[in-house]
Amino acid sequence: MENSKLTFAVLLGNRRFFPASLIATARSELRQTLEGLGHRVLMMDAEATPLGAVETVEEGNTFARFLDGHRREVDGVVLSLPNFGDENGAVAALRGARLPILVQAYPDELGAMKPSQRRDAFCGKLSIMDVFCQNGIPFTALKPHVVAPSQPAFAENIDHFGRLCRVVRAMRSLTVGGLGARTTPFKTVRIDELALQKHGITVETVDLSDLFARAKGFQWNDAKLQAKASRLQGYASWKDVPEAAFQNLVRLGVAIDDVVTEMGLDAIAIRCWVEIQKELGVSPCVLLSEMNDRGVPAACEVDLGSAILMHALSQASGNTAACLDWNNNYDDDPNRCILFHCGPVPQQMMDGRGRVVAHALLVSVLGHDRSCGCNVGRIRPTPITFGGLMTKAGRIDVYLGQGAFTADPIPEEFFGCAGVASIPNLQDVLQTIGSKGHRHHVAVTPGRCLAPLREALEKYLGFEVTAVG
Repeated sequence: MENSKLTFAVLLGNRRFFPASLIATARSELRQTLEGLGHRVLMMDAEATPLGAVETVEEGNTFARFLDGHRREVDGVVLSLPNFGDENGAVAALRGARLPILVQAYPDELGAMKPSQRRDAFCGKLSIMDVFCQNGIPFTALKPHVVAPSQPAFAENIDHFGRLCRVVRAMRSLTVGGLGARTTPFKTVRIDELALQKHGITVETVDLSDLFARAKGFQWNDAKLQAKASRLQGYASWKDVPEAAFQNLVRLGVAIDDVVTEMGLDAIAIRCWVEIQKELGVSPCVLLSEMNDRGVPAACEVDLGSAILMHALSQASGNTAACLDWNNNYDDDPNRCILFHCGPVPQQMMDGRGRVVAHALLVSVLGHDRSCGCNVGRIRPTPITFGGLMTKAGRIDVYLGQGAFTADPIPEEFFGCAGVASIPNLQDVLQTIGSKGHRHHVAVTPGRCLAPLREALEKYLGFEVTAVG
């Protein structure tokens, strides 16, 4: 996913008393550079307006019509200023875009500063930013203030912008499934569906009884069950797992997959205890792990907020994500803690294959034969971006931070899948999370992607975002 192709519409800003060669060179250079970075480029024909660029309001309207004709394809707009550019034409072109906009300006060269050569885009970028602010047009402007496509910083800016675009695209039409009612004791995961819907996030619900009926209705020789059985056998170690438990996990896994496909779900959160254990004799942890591993965000305990943020994190990082508990202190280190859950961590985030076992915390209540399915292992060392999402007074409230999983040991008898997280100013982070009323869960993805994720959620999607750490 990290290298997935995006489609950028390129708008060339112009002031016609600057040399036409600057526009012509930029058209070629931008296309070549962006395509070289793995993206698709859309530009107006050079004959659609003078040089295929935008200066006047009329030319801006021409670009707006061009953009409307490609709206389903375009992920973001690169507004490039080979010269000073014109604010009025740019506003007319992008006022109704509702897409992320990167404002990029070419640098002048000290050896080419006569009127027939210089660009003045340094100044023009500030003018564009000013008038966009006046018109309420959100935009992205990155460092350095001016950068040529040939410079490494341009590729870094496109990487940031691309991650941002993926988040915006994914979150504006997200459908998340709540499988089962909220676990009764966990009022911590309550969420306002109407607040989510205002931001384009739809919640669809499925009763556990439907999953049970689906799972029990399959014939074992069903091709879908055999394919799932093969996938799961290779995914984790099943030593000492009873055949009946394995088959019920396969059945439940196919039932969940069918619901995801039929309802077009982008992510799920499931009621994972104790009805599934009582009805099917299994714990679904390893199924959630496998779903996360293939890029379908799956959270436990019907934590829809974590499932939604996992989706955003994975789009920003290009990696998978997991829902974990803020679970234990790590000895007396104030900046380290143990993040844990019973087994939904994707294999890509683990230091090896997990081992499927009975749920150690439910055994005393249900017995070994009614709770098999937890995926025990350890989380591998890696930098991480983490966060939480809740609704509050009709708005979406998010916190985001960065840290790293370390190689610090965890006692062998520690249950589930866990890792030691090193987080700067952890005590302050926990104070902020707790004071704002966030969950005991945390969504985590490998890699550092806080900056583009925050900008996407805050600037383009209208979430309230707090950076912690």
